Amino acid sequence: MKKALHLTLAGTLTVSLLSACGDTNTGAPGTAAENKPAEKLKFSMSMTTSGNKHAEKSADVNNEKWVKKLEELTNTDIDFRMIALKEFDQKMSLMFASNDIPDVVQNVGGATTKGMSGSVEAGVFMPLDDLLKQYAPTIMKSVPKEAWQETSFGGKIYGIPAWLSNPSRRATFIRADLLAKTGLPAPKTVDEFLEVMRAFKKLGVEHPYQMRENFKYADTILGAFDVLPSQFEIQNDQVVPKFFDVENMTKALQTFKTMFDEGLIPKDFATISSGDYGKNIEGGKAAMWSANAQGLSNFRNKIGASTPGAQVEIIPSPRGPENRGGHLLYSSINTSYYINSKVSKEKAIEIIKFFEWMTTPEAEIYFSFGIEGDTYTKENGAIKFTPPTATEALDEDGFRGMFWFVHDTVYNKAKEEMTQNGRDMIKYMDTVISKEGLGSVRFVPTLQAYSKYPDLTPLGDDVGPKLIIDHMTKMIYGKEPISDWPKVIEEYKNKGGNEILKEATERYKKGDGVIVSENRS
Repeated sequence: MKKALHLTLAGTLTVSLLSACGDTNTGAPGTAAENKPAEKLKFSMSMTTSGNKHAEKSADVNNEKWVKKLEELTNTDIDFRMIALKEFDQKMSLMFASNDIPDVVQNVGGATTKGMSGSVEAGVFMPLDDLLKQYAPTIMKSVPKEAWQETSFGGKIYGIPAWLSNPSRRATFIRADLLAKTGLPAPKTVDEFLEVMRAFKKLGVEHPYQMRENFKYADTILGAFDVLPSQFEIQNDQVVPKFFDVENMTKALQTFKTMFDEGLIPKDFATISSGDYGKNIEGGKAAMWSANAQGLSNFRNKIGASTPGAQVEIIPSPRGPENRGGHLLYSSINTSYYINSKVSKEKAIEIIKFFEWMTTPEAEIYFSFGIEGDTYTKENGAIKFTPPTATEALDEDGFRGMFWFVHDTVYNKAKEEMTQNGRDMIKYMDTVISKEGLGSVRFVPTLQAYSKYPDLTPLGDDVGPKLIIDHMTKMIYGKEPISDWPKVIEEYKNKGGNEILKEATERYKKGDGVIVSENRS
């Protein structure tokens, strides 16, 4: 691992990228020259540090060489105002309250999420439909319909998103070396999943399936029965949480209880933190788990270091009785960008062109590999790039990538194709993950009733309400009978759930900020 790996980007990607950006002064379609203003564009922009350590330690990101190079490439002079991720919502609220709003605002999420503090509805930002159609044709063509829905309000587009072309992100991971020892094939159903876990247990595996607190990353089983507690569906012309499906919720809980009783999951799963979850997996103690598919390389490297001979692969998630499986489908956007309504039309046009440049091959090379002669070289027309391994270098590489504002964030194809792990991840994403996943009825902005009933509010996109999690945990530990699940639903309704369902159903029927994603499996 200490020996630097010089990797060559070859084939069609090299040809297309280098031919497209070999001469940025020609004004040829798709190059930066076409999108750069004749005079230097000056604007201010607020953005999150995204938790990047290099960004949070920087005295002034505007003096960083990566920002200077970005400005050189785009003929801009940008005043970046950084907001620490952990203070993002608070600092955004203060910014809007003080009316000290920059020309461009980055938000984590869409137009009407908490961080925007109702600013879009209040007219703080300009609608962008016409400008995007005329000056950002690539963006308009590339962004999925669902992403535009999340950055729109009142039928108009206000935000430019960094989007996900594939909102199915999570995967079922397996130790293929251990599976080979069992002599069993990869499980395709929940029953086969249980049999494989039992075989792992006989091999002496400490945690045949790794779980953690709040049923986070428990989609593998909950998804098989299509009862993810944070998701909604339509039942009898009414919007209800998926845990209202008593038959399948009961089967899912019985499956978890079997796993618990037979020692196939940790006995203390209800209190296992994120850190311990990762340590158990990386330390070779787990045989199967759920995680973002992009983590394949990281898991292979860390588990391989602790457990020589370990082989980590991704398999299709097990299917339940209705032949469904997989994990939750994410929102179609990551971040989004809004232009202050006080900005002149001429300046707004140039800002739109700046974001359109983000979709060019020149941008892809810069954000993926950096500066020629510094972080990569060319040899016989091909890019040679040494991936960073030291912590600080990784943070700096991630820092540069933070400024790739508008593009498909499903994965960095140019960079991932340079390693076998990356190529494997792309293969799994395109052939396995893209064919599974559970959709939902989502509301943007979120339901107002949630503010009144915090215990009934999902704790995250993939985590159900506290009330529901508490009962699920008690039933798996044997402190409550699983047959009492209908009573849990009645408790939910009586403690404020009826009001949540009423608002959700009314908004669904009116089409008021509703995004419906269908099950892929």
